Amino acid sequence: MSSETTRSPLVLSISWGRMDVEGIGVGKDFKLYPGGGRPWDWSETGTRHSPGVQPDDVQELLSHGAKTVVLSRGMELQLQVDPRTLRLLEERGVTVHVVETTEAVQIYNDLATGGSAVAGLFHSTC
Repeated sequence: MSSETTRSPLVLSISWGRMDVEGIGVGKDFKLYPGGGRPWDWSETGTRHSPGVQPDDVQELLSHGAKTVVLSRGMELQLQVDPRTLRLLEERGVTVHVVETTEAVQIYNDLATGGSAVAGLFHSTC
């Protein structure tokens, strides 16, 4: 498998309520990981702004080999991260960045460009 097929897709642009992701397209929220990604549908795991990102939200990222995970908290930092999620990632030895969405995109793209096994959950509104 070549590094090109396993590289995490880049976020080409981000603005309020809109992301354009390399090879995936345009949407609002995304799960991205080594080799691909998809729109992030919060209803799959019952995610809400509080308590926030659920352990089940990151399982898919881990199953794709992520060694670093970037969790965006939204443009206005309204999305929380459930403490159980952080514990899970810590137990797996995964490096975690929890930041505002535009900063999350910058960190993620830098890591992806550098060839890191990076994944991310991105929320493009509040």
